[in-house]
Amino acid sequence: MSQKFHILWADDEIDLLKPHILFLSEKGCEITTVNSGVDAIEEVEEKNFDVVFLDEMMPGMTGLETLQQIKQIKPQIPVVMITKSEEEHIMDDAIGGKIADYLIKPLNPSQIWLSVKKILQNKQLIDTKTAQSYQQEFMQISYALGDAQTHQDWADLYRKLTFWELQIDATENKSMLEVLETQKTEANASFAKFIKDNYLDWMAESNPERPLLSYQVMKEKVFPVLRKKKPLFFIVIDNLRLDQWEEIESLINPYFQVEEKTSYYSILPTTTAFARNALFSGMMPADMAKFYPQFWEDEDSDEGKNNFEEDWIRINLEKNRLPVKFSYHKILQTQQGRTIVDQFNNLLQNEFNVLVYNFVDMVSHARTDMKMIRELAPDESAYRSLTRSWFEHSSLFELLKKIQHAGGEVILTTDHGTKKVNKPYRIIGDKNVTTNLRYKQGKNLNFEPGKVFEIRRPEDAKLPRLNVSTSYVFAVEDYFFAYPNNYNYYVNYYKDTFQHGGISLEEMIVPIVHLKAKR
Repeated sequence: MSQKFHILWADDEIDLLKPHILFLSEKGCEITTVNSGVDAIEEVEEKNFDVVFLDEMMPGMTGLETLQQIKQIKPQIPVVMITKSEEEHIMDDAIGGKIADYLIKPLNPSQIWLSVKKILQNKQLIDTKTAQSYQQEFMQISYALGDAQTHQDWADLYRKLTFWELQIDATENKSMLEVLETQKTEANASFAKFIKDNYLDWMAESNPERPLLSYQVMKEKVFPVLRKKKPLFFIVIDNLRLDQWEEIESLINPYFQVEEKTSYYSILPTTTAFARNALFSGMMPADMAKFYPQFWEDEDSDEGKNNFEEDWIRINLEKNRLPVKFSYHKILQTQQGRTIVDQFNNLLQNEFNVLVYNFVDMVSHARTDMKMIRELAPDESAYRSLTRSWFEHSSLFELLKKIQHAGGEVILTTDHGTKKVNKPYRIIGDKNVTTNLRYKQGKNLNFEPGKVFEIRRPEDAKLPRLNVSTSYVFAVEDYFFAYPNNYNYYVNYYKDTFQHGGISLEEMIVPIVHLKAKR
């Protein structure tokens, strides 16, 4: 062991523990021994220790009383409680006092050493094991990347890459993160080719090889649960990626069991106007624009992209012959979320409640526009952390706890993900071309072919055609479109921001989770 650990051991029968102390000394530890809680407190006040072993049954000041005092003096110091008693209330009090470990006499030297390693070398051991495990799986992921041929292959591969990204991110030195990011970049390049080769084929209703797409989600995943006649909450967190879901899942686990965790593919463009309207309406954009022009707004419309979501939901329910009582709420501000929580009992009167939470989407846009938010979330890890922090203190989390208490069911998903963009891609278009950085819709688009997916006939992708020469062009990987005018300013402003609308694993393969309340 390269590092010498300093241990304080308080026990009124310390002389009987000499074999254990000798064993720890041989392992390189420096041990200070005392016979009482009072002496232990004095030592903690005067010196710094890496860990404290505390006997619970000392005369005078008990171990639990000593623990309380030590935590007031140095809250971060790890304390291991040692006792002869197996009484549950002692264990509960010790755990409530934020102990690091709990050992029951008689002790053996290996047991004590294991506790020391677990407490003081935990991060180092996890870091080493994580790096070794990823290195072992690196080649398997590379082979899977080369062999991926179906939408399910890509969903599985993306889930695996996300798993390792979170595992490596949890380590202290993140030594393998650069290797993983290179692998993700390679995966996105291959995924773009896969989408170019297959997306238009997926538009055929009879194609058995296509994935679950945005417009099928409610019919396939939501309505079958709704037919159980229990109050169902359908929650859409705008812009939520798979890694962000994984980040908040651990907060939800104490309250819900995951009945099903899968993914679906967001349609192109991966934007609110197209993907979320398709999600709610159960239709592709071309059909929405054709059959319900009064509700369809294009991406850059002054009227707003999603003013008719409640109407789309109603149309979808009617089309599937589901005459249920439902509510729809869009939460854009904190007060709106609190109002929903306060009026929760009213929601229970409905068979179906649809709620849209826009926070994650707003953060991604705010990060582009506000320097402070960029500094709060400078990278993927911080972006996930910001999502977790929001969720942990959000009205949505409060609402979920109320749903769990009422025994309700939840289907939680998103409309699309988001991609951190770094590489500009020159494009020229007229003043009517959409402003989105990850896709362009318009006529006379001029760009260098290559790192884009062009759809010249919008009807092939079931997208609306604004005029005779309208086409759609989608950015892939981590590219974003930039106009030659003011090019350098544009590039510097948008480089390293989170955008959506194009083709990437992060934007297209999105989570959908069925949660059942734990009793």
